Amino acid sequence: MPSHDFLPSEQPVQLLDQDGRRVEDPEHEFPADEAMLRAHEALVVGRRVNEQAYALVRQGRLAVYPSSYGQEACEVAAALVLADQDWLFPTYRDVVSIIGRGVDPVETLTLLKGDWHCGYDPTEHRVAPQTTPLATQLIHAVGVAHAATLRGEDTVVMAMCGDGATSEGDFHEALNFAAVFKAPVVFFVQNNEYAISVPLARQTVAPSLAHKAVGYGMPGERVDGNDVAALLSVLGTAVDAARSGAGPSLVEAHTYRMQAHTNADDATRYRQDDEVEKWQGRDPLLRSEAYLTGRGLLTDERSASISARAEAVATVMRDGLMQDVAPDPADLFDHVYATPTPQLREQAAFLADELSREGVS
Repeated sequence: MPSHDFLPSEQPVQLLDQDGRRVEDPEHEFPADEAMLRAHEALVVGRRVNEQAYALVRQGRLAVYPSSYGQEACEVAAALVLADQDWLFPTYRDVVSIIGRGVDPVETLTLLKGDWHCGYDPTEHRVAPQTTPLATQLIHAVGVAHAATLRGEDTVVMAMCGDGATSEGDFHEALNFAAVFKAPVVFFVQNNEYAISVPLARQTVAPSLAHKAVGYGMPGERVDGNDVAALLSVLGTAVDAARSGAGPSLVEAHTYRMQAHTNADDATRYRQDDEVEKWQGRDPLLRSEAYLTGRGLLTDERSASISARAEAVATVMRDGLMQDVAPDPADLFDHVYATPTPQLREQAAFLADELSREGVS
């Protein structure tokens, strides 16, 4: 295949403009009405999840929360285009995607509460543990995809990362291996303009992050990351191609992190308010709502039902994370090695003795 066939479009694919009006694109199929309604419901739920999680941070129930507020269209579409047998490899910012795959919201947030484990069984919904090191999950994602191919399984892997991860060596190793072995992986880059405080211009001078795909012999595409219709279409096409044996691809979504990197970040130190305000008018939730309302698909009754479901999810989060769980000191030593080392056994015995002297069982 000629290398020019791998190049992304000059402008990000867009099927809904900023005001929710449909944009005709002969190369990309517009999603069906039911798919758009399902995506809108997931957007509303995702926005409520972000709001509730931030409140739980302020109440001391979450240690940290990397918000995807404003990026929910990316989160929603990544989950919706996958089949049950597919795998999602998320980052720390992809809570909404994980919940979209069916993982319990409280279990999803367990890691961010400060627990020692990810909180859920990755095999139940085929969602890998959230990762905080940048790009390490991409290599694991490629490994799962390659293993599935060797076993003859009908599996596609959605490997999510941010723009900051594209500056890591693991990103390049993952893309190269996937391309050489035609692994069924979709590398999904949420380009939200900043790697914490480092702007994209300080990371690369490439025309776009999607252009990096051509260097590895795979197609790249750019998409409006605040347009859920375009995301469903572009990601869906990429998943279908991977499933058919066409190999991996890279999709770059142009979006924006409306809130701080995490609750521990002061975003005002590296970006201006007018920049944030510019993106507020591109809100994916408002865009979807305008389109569906204009089509007569989003009635008051359905809108109320969606809001009720979103509030039910928020209630589950509140109730679950407000529960105090007594820590077990033995957890410090369990699950470190399959067979504990002499040093671990000695340390465990020392702690048990200290606790027994203090009357702690």
